Amino acid sequence: MKMNRQLFISFFIIYGAFLLKSYALPPGGIEKGTLQEIQNSLQMNTSHRALLNAITNNDINDLVLNRELVNNHNDVFNVKVEVIGITDQKSTGRCWIFAGLNVMRPAVIQKYNLSAFEFSQNYLFLWDKLEKFNYFLESIIETRDKPIDDRMLRQLLDGPVSDGGWWNYVASLIEKYGVVPKEIMPETKNSEKSKLMNKTIDYLALQYAAELRHLWDSGGKLTDLITRKKQMLKDVYKILVLHLGQPPERFRWRYQDKDKTIHEKEYSPVQFYREAVGVDLREYITLFNYPGRPFNQYYQVHFRRNMFDKPDMDFINLEMEELKQYTLKSILDNEPVWFAADVSWHMERKLGIMANGIYDYESLFELQDGMSKADRIMYGATSANHAMTLVGADTVAGKAVKWLVENSWGTEVGDKGYWTMYDSWFDEYIFTLILHKKYLPDKVLAILKTKPNILPTWDPLAKSLEEIGR
Repeated sequence: MKMNRQLFISFFIIYGAFLLKSYALPPGGIEKGTLQEIQNSLQMNTSHRALLNAITNNDINDLVLNRELVNNHNDVFNVKVEVIGITDQKSTGRCWIFAGLNVMRPAVIQKYNLSAFEFSQNYLFLWDKLEKFNYFLESIIETRDKPIDDRMLRQLLDGPVSDGGWWNYVASLIEKYGVVPKEIMPETKNSEKSKLMNKTIDYLALQYAAELRHLWDSGGKLTDLITRKKQMLKDVYKILVLHLGQPPERFRWRYQDKDKTIHEKEYSPVQFYREAVGVDLREYITLFNYPGRPFNQYYQVHFRRNMFDKPDMDFINLEMEELKQYTLKSILDNEPVWFAADVSWHMERKLGIMANGIYDYESLFELQDGMSKADRIMYGATSANHAMTLVGADTVAGKAVKWLVENSWGTEVGDKGYWTMYDSWFDEYIFTLILHKKYLPDKVLAILKTKPNILPTWDPLAKSLEEIGR
């Protein structure tokens, strides 16, 4: 009986191995024959040897710079917004703050007859960090019953207080905290290079998240969590002030205009915003070109805000030609346009050129770029990672053939801080623009009255929004 059992087990093992072999999937590894075929496919002729020498000894972008495009380039624009000076975000992810304040800067310069003016980006930076910290802790309290590996919770724990931001972030901050001139709260070492400060604050946020969840799991009440959160906010505010300086509650602005006349007045930051800027940021509409989603629809992105008591970002999704039409109307009216784009591709920094094909990788490697903009978004090959302002256009027959960009990388790159964006680059790499509603037709504004489609925070494009300036 024992022998029969052993024979049965042996037969079962052998038969099972036979079945597995019979139904096994084709081998997925690189087998010896396949490897040989791959290696034989490349014959190192004189052209390949020349490429090997060139590529291994040079910067790729120097080799693929499209000389024909550069030779045909010019920086002539027949429409320009009156702007003065270039700003510099230094080693930080504050481009969205810089671009937001740069939209309002020309109006202040013109109103007060100034030869130069700049807002304090550091002032909004501090309040943004505090508000993000609070929003993160409130989100932790809100998700206190979720398991630690919950998808939404993991998303919240990924860089809770980063530098990155969006238009609705800067608009919400300004409406609550106002703005101040740069000299009232100037830059510090940490506002210009925020990496170490961010490391400290992010770690503290995660430490406090663990504490709040442990407090709840051990029987604490919701009121206990809220009380503890208030003390946590006091802790992080102290750290922020020590890194960035103390934000003013009131200040005296003393300035000299172009006529050499000196003026002086006392303001609160909110009063300065209302009086000096006089722009209602709620009148500005977020427009997207997201070909992965239906056009002419209204969307809202879950968990995409920096303040707990403000709504998530929302947008209208439109065809690109419409976006360009409305953008040109704004520039013709002497109003800059905030926009976000992917600056990882076809952007030449020394000359300040944004143009498809400025780097001709296809000719060098004999490969074709076959991905559409929709596919690049859906598969994570492109993302909105930098915010700037459009301040000019060069038009032919009423349409822009290229656009003038005001960046916030200082004057050492680009054309003394400005960039020429060709229209084909606009099509492929711009994702969103912020426009005053007066430049939009009624048919577009009517979309805002429809029920928004809610996008999860892990939606391909929504996820990329997290990276603006990060």
